[in-house]
Amino acid sequence: MSHEILHPKHWKPAKGYANGVAATGRMVFTGGIIGWNAECEFETDDFVGQVAQVLRSIVEVLAEAGAKPEHLVRLTWYVTDKSEYLTNLKGLGAVYKEIIGRHYPAMALLQVVALVEDRAKVEIEATAVIP
Repeated sequence: MSHEILHPKHWKPAKGYANGVAATGRMVFTGGIIGWNAECEFETDDFVGQVAQVLRSIVEVLAEAGAKPEHLVRLTWYVTDKSEYLTNLKGLGAVYKEIIGRHYPAMALLQVVALVEDRAKVEIEATAVIP
């Protein structure tokens, strides 16, 4: 694999993400993807449900370039409510593992005042590198 997880030996282990990733290959970038379906309709206002839809959409976009979830090197999450994220960690972990697997790229999470679509609770940008 052309991805190398970057983690200083004296740091505590990262859980559910990587602090850094080095990769070589064809780069794939997504725009900010929100929790609506292919028809641009929200099927749920549930936070975990929207995250699941975002992750499925990311996998679909990556597939257009021949990329798979294991090619992800970075995810940037934008959430409208940090406490909603924190209170749903178990459910988020379950849908993440179901859709992405046990591959944990570098990640950042930011709380924002709002997203462009009023019903959106989460938006994620993804970067992948295909070896």
